[in-house]
Amino acid sequence: MSNEAYTPAATRYAHTDYRRVGRSGLRLSPISLGLWQNFGAGRDPELLRSIVRRAVDLGVTHLDLANNYGPPPGSAEENIGRILAQDFSGHRDELVISTKAGYTMWDGPYGDWGSRKYLLSSLDQSLERLDLEYVDIFYHHREDPETPLEETMGALDQAVKSGRALYAGISNYSPERTRQAARILGDLGTPLLIHQPSYSMFNRHVENGLLDTVEDLGVGLAVFSPLQQGLLTNRYQQGVPQGSRARTSGSLSEEKISDPLYQERVRGLSAIAHDRGQSLAQLALAWVLRHPQVTTALVGASSVQQLEQNISALENLTFTEDELAAIDEFAVDGTAR
Repeated sequence: MSNEAYTPAATRYAHTDYRRVGRSGLRLSPISLGLWQNFGAGRDPELLRSIVRRAVDLGVTHLDLANNYGPPPGSAEENIGRILAQDFSGHRDELVISTKAGYTMWDGPYGDWGSRKYLLSSLDQSLERLDLEYVDIFYHHREDPETPLEETMGALDQAVKSGRALYAGISNYSPERTRQAARILGDLGTPLLIHQPSYSMFNRHVENGLLDTVEDLGVGLAVFSPLQQGLLTNRYQQGVPQGSRARTSGSLSEEKISDPLYQERVRGLSAIAHDRGQSLAQLALAWVLRHPQVTTALVGASSVQQLEQNISALENLTFTEDELAAIDEFAVDGTAR
């Protein structure tokens, strides 16, 4: 593939209903490509290129990154930077590229949390790795209990006003802190565009106030881990396969997967998905996208086939009241913990 010239599919916008981000003028594809754990060093670069190419051909316009995505930290941005230069140099204005800072990125007192120094330094480093003049969305990745929120939001405001980002976002913020952040940014003249929380059938915390908060504020939601890192797929119904994330990552445990309660719930959801003509993953994606506040669901992909199957969830996003009631029996908050 490396010597093959790439031209995006002429039909890439024909079959996607792009969703408005809150009350802004920006629209995103309902499924976005999240680059958290599948785009680090050591991955086949041609496979990564093929995934991004196929995503764009299927109407995906949004690539979501953070400074620490990899592994190791920074490598996902470097890989995407190379792919953008190789295949999308003439299509930058058709893509929404986002990145974040807020978790540990480098040693010392200035490489973590939410200080102005950390956020703006990190953004400059991200732009260098991506080989871009700007990102479309720059997020603060998590609440900082010690730095004044005015300082953190002031850094996002400067990122936008300096031209290094087009929009400001936050991630992993509580409803109360989201309202405070939106107020501060609004007073500075840089509206809060988007919030990025985790949300899935097994992690339903956004229903406890955040959905109402973003609706009131006119802020969009980009939800991450809608498949709960693979727990809401058919991958683990027969145990833990070799090479799976549960064996290679500390984020999932074999004990969690073998828990009879998890197995009972995932089997119940799988049966509902089967009756709808969907896989469990497709059901899980459609379920989070049913909320009008949810602009997009961030989905990782380790293969083109997996990407295609996930995007096929968009073929059936409607639910009956009976289906939602049946899902609620098994979609229990806290199952993933």
